[in-house]
Amino acid sequence: MWNLRAIPVSVSPRTTLYSAKVGPGVGVGGAGVGVGVGVGAGGALPVIEEVMDFATALICAEAVGAMKFACDTTLEYLKTRKQFGVPIGTFQALQHRMVDMYVAYEQAKSMACLACSKSDASTGAKDRARAVSAAKIKIADNARHISQEAIQLHGGMGMSEELKVSHTFRRLTMIAQQFGDAEHHLERFARNG
Repeated sequence: MWNLRAIPVSVSPRTTLYSAKVGPGVGVGGAGVGVGVGVGAGGALPVIEEVMDFATALICAEAVGAMKFACDTTLEYLKTRKQFGVPIGTFQALQHRMVDMYVAYEQAKSMACLACSKSDASTGAKDRARAVSAAKIKIADNARHISQEAIQLHGGMGMSEELKVSHTFRRLTMIAQQFGDAEHHLERFARNG
């Protein structure tokens, strides 16, 4: 058991990805091997892996929310933008692309729910690691698909700073790399199989 009051913690402001937001930077001093937990197989490593799995599951849930926003924003744009006197959402080719985005979103949502439930349950470490890695692989792939389609369906305006969908594209790109990319998690999934 750790005495958390004995570990010095500092909080300092920092600038995030978009420079407009300021978030906290948390530093933990004195938290090393000297705290009393070894790094070996029976020491801190299982705890670190559990925390990383929990954080990965949470970032997957954030990605699902961003994908939902991208889908909803794009659908609204297709309903309002007119070309040849009709909304572009009436064109069948664009409807098919929109349906593909929603299918990818639903798949990602299901995988994120699985990862969160396995992280929250008291199942074995291997089972948890496989579920979280599977979710991260699927969500990284679907995040790329949805964000790229959203940009394409918005046309040239999709990458402008004025539209929030461009910020969503950047955030989903960062989420795909955070806590290990799809290649890392594919290797981890195979290793825990």
